Amino acid sequence: MVSRPAPASTSLPSEPSAGASEGALPESGRFWRELLEDVRDAVLLQDVGGALRWSNPAARELFGGGRPVLTAEGPDVGHVEHTGRRFPARIRPLPGGWHAWTVTSEVAADGPRVDGFLAASAPRLASARGRHGTAKVIAEVAAAELADCVFVLLPTTRGRWEWWSCDHRTNHGHGRIRRVPAQLAPVLAGTFASTEEPEAKVVPEEEVTTLPAVVAERLAGHASVTVVSLGLDGGAGVTGAVVLGRRGSPSFGEGHPRAVTEFARAAGTALANAHRYARQEEATRGLETTLRPTPPPDVPGVRFDVWYEPSGGLLDVGGDFYDVLPREDAGAMFVLGDVCGKGAEAAALTGRVRQTVAALNLVERDGTTLLSLLNSLLISGGSGRFATLVLGSVLADVDGLDLTLASGGHPAPLVIRRRGGVDEITLPGTLVGISPQARFAETTIRLAEGDVCLLYTDGITEARHHERTSDLFGDERLRELLIGCAGLSGREVVARVRSAVRDWLGSGTHDDIAVLAIEAAPGQLRAAQ
Repeated sequence: MVSRPAPASTSLPSEPSAGASEGALPESGRFWRELLEDVRDAVLLQDVGGALRWSNPAARELFGGGRPVLTAEGPDVGHVEHTGRRFPARIRPLPGGWHAWTVTSEVAADGPRVDGFLAASAPRLASARGRHGTAKVIAEVAAAELADCVFVLLPTTRGRWEWWSCDHRTNHGHGRIRRVPAQLAPVLAGTFASTEEPEAKVVPEEEVTTLPAVVAERLAGHASVTVVSLGLDGGAGVTGAVVLGRRGSPSFGEGHPRAVTEFARAAGTALANAHRYARQEEATRGLETTLRPTPPPDVPGVRFDVWYEPSGGLLDVGGDFYDVLPREDAGAMFVLGDVCGKGAEAAALTGRVRQTVAALNLVERDGTTLLSLLNSLLISGGSGRFATLVLGSVLADVDGLDLTLASGGHPAPLVIRRRGGVDEITLPGTLVGISPQARFAETTIRLAEGDVCLLYTDGITEARHHERTSDLFGDERLRELLIGCAGLSGREVVARVRSAVRDWLGSGTHDDIAVLAIEAAPGQLRAAQ
């Protein structure tokens, strides 16, 4: 029978009068109510229609003044359910078709203890990392409260089970065993593969003996061996089970089954989260490998040096980028740019721009034509985002480098002459991806041995001071810094720029940063000849 909510009533059942006799008890509801007020057990009275009519102080404290649901499981047993918790109860018939439901003090006390255990377990399960770490924590927590010996079983390759064990809280084990066929251990095998709600089941002794020795020997001699599934989240591809060997009586009394099943539910969720996190981490590493620029290749007579530092985020990539692509004539094509925006969307467009430039480089050598084609592709893609970039080609001879540059709305390249001075290479050009009528310009310069051409994104010039946030690093400060770099190698120039900008930023945040130094090193070419 299931109760129907009804207004509380103070009227309690009384027996029909049997005539006055010695020892007869009072019939008034007040007598029964005051008697039950002092009973330590939670008592609830249900009327003939199945509605809850009254509860004593112990019941009101246990259920917080709420209205629990009473469900009979037999003529004299049932359970009381409230806020997701179930309490076994005894049912006694009363005169007039009423019933008294009693939840014993021992059972009621188990509820808070179980809840406390589950609350304490949650942070440990949530903080575990990876499949191995999570399974180990599950075994540890279960061995601390639920059993004397615990095995966590999870599927692994080649039809085997991987296991983690713990007993006495400190004795850990880990390994792999053959999977036990369902015909030999139907309870264990069925529970292991279940993706239903966790349910603790007793493992018959004959099943325990069919397990590999490393498990069977550890579980031998236990008064009770139960198994509960971890397969709540089948969508995450997680199945498995926890095997619990207990020598004595259950830690949580009549609340022990609830402690086991709810812990298993939490443990299954933790494993599913670990599984998802591992897949996300794998995907992230794959994306980073694809999107993150690689170190420049060796090119005869040319030395490339870089500083690449995204602003941060899920992927260790950003909207700034660079690439150096060798060509069959012993030269190289290079590009450095900045896609508008931040985060994953900017990183995705960065990857698209880099791949497009690399593909166009195979069929087109003219920088302005290449920028025009890229401009058309970005517009047709409909992303609404744009990019600034500078690209070109470099080819060394015995005396220096011929450097061809084309720009699409990017900060002007700066050339640090070995004998002193800094030249700004002015290149008119519009943003890439904004207008079909965009125009771009190209120029060729000569780098003598030891000269360095510096390409950079506005993460340098727009870096904000760590105290005076309205102060930007700026073009003039960068130029003054580079004037003092005459005669330094490209690597030393990049190191000085990095040091100055980091000092300027302090511990403050910054935008994406990309710097590419191209140094004329024809001495390398002569040595090779």
